[in-house]
Amino acid sequence: MLEIGWFSAKLFFKGKLLRDPMYFVKQTTIGIAVGFFLLMLLAQAPIPFYLPITLSSLVTGMIMPFLLKDFKMK
Repeated sequence: MLEIGWFSAKLFFKGKLLRDPMYFVKQTTIGIAVGFFLLMLLAQAPIPFYLPITLSSLVTGMIMPFLLKDFKMK
C-alpha cells in the first residue's frame, strides 16, 4: 500500500499523474471554497464550534465525489 502511494506521489510531482491538472485544481478549489464558506456561516451561530467544523467537513466530503466525477488520470 505504501509503495502505491509513493509511486503515485512521484508521478504527481513529475507532472505525469493527472491528464488535466487545471481541472483538478479548479474542482478542488470549488469544493474547498464551499466548505470554507459554510464554515464561516455556521461559525457565526451561537453553537459550539465543533458543530460547524463537523457539518462543513461532512458537506465538503459529500460534494467532492460529484465535483471530481469526470476526473481522469494517465
